[in-house]
Amino acid sequence: MVHTKQKRLRWLNRFLKWRIRHVSNRNFILVLSVVLGFASGFAAVLIKNMVYLIRTFLTRGFSTSFDNYLLIIYPAIGIASVLLLMNFVIKVRVGHGVPTVLHAISSTKGLVRRHNLYSSILTSTLTVGFGGSVGLEGPTVATGGAIGSNLGQLLHLSYRQIILLIGCASAGAMSAIFKAPIAAIVFVLEVIMLDLTMSSLVPLLLSSTTAALTSYWFLGQDVLYKVKDIPKFEMSHILLFVVLGLFTAAVSVYYIRVIDWTGNWFDRVKSKMVKWLIGGTILGLLVFLFPSLYGEGYEVINSGLNRSIEFLFKESPFFSFEGNLIAVIVLLFLLLFVKAIATGVTFGAGGVGGIFAPSLFAGMTAGILFTVVYNHLFHQHLPWTNFALVGMAGMVAGILHAPLTAIFLIAEITMAYSLFLPLMITATISYAVVKYFEPNSVYHIQLARRKQLFTHDKDKVVLSLMRVDKLIERNFTTIRLDATLGDLVKAISQTRRNIFPVVDDGMVFYGMVILDDIRGIMFRPELYENTFVRNLMIKPDVTIDPDDTVEEVVKKFNLSGKFNIPVIKDDRYIGFISRARLFSSYRQLLKKWSED
Repeated sequence: MVHTKQKRLRWLNRFLKWRIRHVSNRNFILVLSVVLGFASGFAAVLIKNMVYLIRTFLTRGFSTSFDNYLLIIYPAIGIASVLLLMNFVIKVRVGHGVPTVLHAISSTKGLVRRHNLYSSILTSTLTVGFGGSVGLEGPTVATGGAIGSNLGQLLHLSYRQIILLIGCASAGAMSAIFKAPIAAIVFVLEVIMLDLTMSSLVPLLLSSTTAALTSYWFLGQDVLYKVKDIPKFEMSHILLFVVLGLFTAAVSVYYIRVIDWTGNWFDRVKSKMVKWLIGGTILGLLVFLFPSLYGEGYEVINSGLNRSIEFLFKESPFFSFEGNLIAVIVLLFLLLFVKAIATGVTFGAGGVGGIFAPSLFAGMTAGILFTVVYNHLFHQHLPWTNFALVGMAGMVAGILHAPLTAIFLIAEITMAYSLFLPLMITATISYAVVKYFEPNSVYHIQLARRKQLFTHDKDKVVLSLMRVDKLIERNFTTIRLDATLGDLVKAISQTRRNIFPVVDDGMVFYGMVILDDIRGIMFRPELYENTFVRNLMIKPDVTIDPDDTVEEVVKKFNLSGKFNIPVIKDDRYIGFISRARLFSSYRQLLKKWSED
């Protein structure tokens, strides 16, 4: 085994030396982007087919007009399988797709753990295949990001190159799963927040195109949502699309808060068994009452876009109410309401998946509900296909804070290019309103809580990549609280520092002595024995906690005007951070980040 590993390392070293001599960095990245496009595209094809096979096997004998009680236990079985897989095989917790990639970029220098090469596929397949009400896009992006990150690490690429590979693989995953190469690139720029330069644009195009072709090869060239007839957009409906934007914004805020609240509630439950029992029971009952909540819901969306609402009644206890308008309105409202709960509970119980598909599902439901209610109240005949499509864009823009992705995605996956104007209106309004009430998207809200938020602001990006513990200087000479001036002068003679932290035997911090403050008495030997450090020290008005973010540290320097600030944890002295070291490190990292 050792011999085989050494042999592989020798071959890798030979290849890397050959590559450096014969292939430029730019051309090498272009080749890798094509490789990543195929790999992430194949991962998307694999995960889609695995879920299809599991669902087909589990539901093939179901009646369309009968209560199917197995739906109550299927989700719990799927999540139990995921928990067993994580506890006994993978032995780590698997993250939820896009946040995993964002965390890697912002906090681990682009390192996505190796298990994500397969763990996201396996866990999300079991979750969604058995009825978990989440999507596959996030786990596919996480798998692609893991491929890009680990390939970059293997080939000893720079941080910036690794981030570009993660972006290429993420674009490839989105392109393949939606068959939407343009929207995939927009998604990477808007959500993954890859810095757009000419050197990154071409690799993104190559990766996205290769992934789409891979998906076409295995899954065919049909668009994701086959809408038979998209009615012509009418200018008289502009105001209605504005109102739809406000409606989807309100629903988006509801979804973000429900998913966040549900996650926080389950986090407070310590027992995984209890989480599974509660989550599995709630999810099973919801899926039993509303079978359209089962899995991703793409078949349901296709049905709704083609003017059919049989998904409200098919395989449902409400089958006998089919054809009743009031029942349709009530069930659409309830479906929109409980979809957020089903998604949050799936995550909370231990399932793995993404939020993209639930956003599209909710948008379709919101658009149809809006149209049905309006037509009923005002005796009109609005085409609900248009409003369902535009509602999908409104929900994606609101929940994910990604209006451009929403616009291009809906246009690409349905070929609804004639609806570009209403897509832009509704998506923009929804995003603007949601942004006011919820500054962070459903992807970023957890990262923001952990102070690991990644943004488009390059200064904040660089600051987020810096770590407080790497900035701490620990070579300051400490002095005891009961020491005399003579002891302090002796300590001064042995160091070049001009600050002396005052501590006790347990390193509890009491204050500090600044050399400039004692110059007037340090050369008066008669004071050495009778003057004590406790009378000479000062207590700083600002300190740094090791858990602070670097952005918070910068604010403390700017507000205080200090050049050195002590780092204290639980009243114990750790070291100092200097303004000079902080900004020197910032400049070095900014230069590294900006290199093209």
